[in-house]
Amino acid sequence: MPLIPSDPTSWSFNMYRVSNYFVVASSAAVVYDWVLTFGQEHELIWRQRRSLMTVLYIIVRCIGLLYSVSNVLLNLPGVLKTAMGCNAMNLALSWTIFIVNPILSVILITRLYAMYQSRKMLIFLVVTFCSVLVACGMIGTIGSTYTPTNVILLNGTQCISEVNEGEQRSTLEGYIVAIVWHILTLCLAIWITAKHFCELQPPSAGQTFIGDYFIVLIKTQVFYFAIFTAGCCFNIGLISPMVSDTSRVGGQIYWGFLELATLLQMFVVGPRLILSIRKYHADLLPNSEDGTFEMRAIAFQGLQMSTGSDV
Repeated sequence: MPLIPSDPTSWSFNMYRVSNYFVVASSAAVVYDWVLTFGQEHELIWRQRRSLMTVLYIIVRCIGLLYSVSNVLLNLPGVLKTAMGCNAMNLALSWTIFIVNPILSVILITRLYAMYQSRKMLIFLVVTFCSVLVACGMIGTIGSTYTPTNVILLNGTQCISEVNEGEQRSTLEGYIVAIVWHILTLCLAIWITAKHFCELQPPSAGQTFIGDYFIVLIKTQVFYFAIFTAGCCFNIGLISPMVSDTSRVGGQIYWGFLELATLLQMFVVGPRLILSIRKYHADLLPNSEDGTFEMRAIAFQGLQMSTGSDV
């Protein structure tokens, strides 16, 4: 939901028209992506045995669809009739972001464990991630000491939230910590991929297949990191009064791109961290029946990269 300046004289009903278009477009993109990948999802997720990754995928997908619908209801004029309803919906959407991103981080940790095959690395990642969660929790606790964001109903039709600089600053600090965590995961993924390919001299058939898996893993992780970083940079940019002022068309466009990047990162690129590698493995299975495909299993919490695995 767009932030507004503290000066009520600049409030108007039409100042949210452009940002509302972006909200509808970004929510439609999430639903469209689900429809587009439903066939793969049915084969590679719903028809497979339950595992941690399967459960996390389903949770993120379902939350994404609910978030998209709720976000449209919150931002479209005339849908919510009371300020209490706006406050409740805004609180639910805000908490969704803080729930989904840790789930996606768990998926990243599992992918890195699959690439490193090291319990020491798993312990390091878990301890670091817990430290990041504690740091973000402390920042959030400090931010909660400020006056909470007040959501009001403009002209009885449009839900808007007043700018709270103290709480907004704490949120931005949390995003900075999150960027550092994702930079660490990306660097670790690039390092193990580069190390793996340096060791392939000369590559055997099995090693080539393993290398292909590494390529798929690193491609999806780089793309996810790019979208996540874009969203974080947009959030950090809100500290500037010029871009956080949605009474300007430029501010509405900026907020719209922030909304688009956030939803794409959580509910489009996020689920594909699992779906892409399962699809690649499924495509390899028909080519592995001649017995020439021999490779070590890479644990992915229910995603076993071997010919006899249950993907």
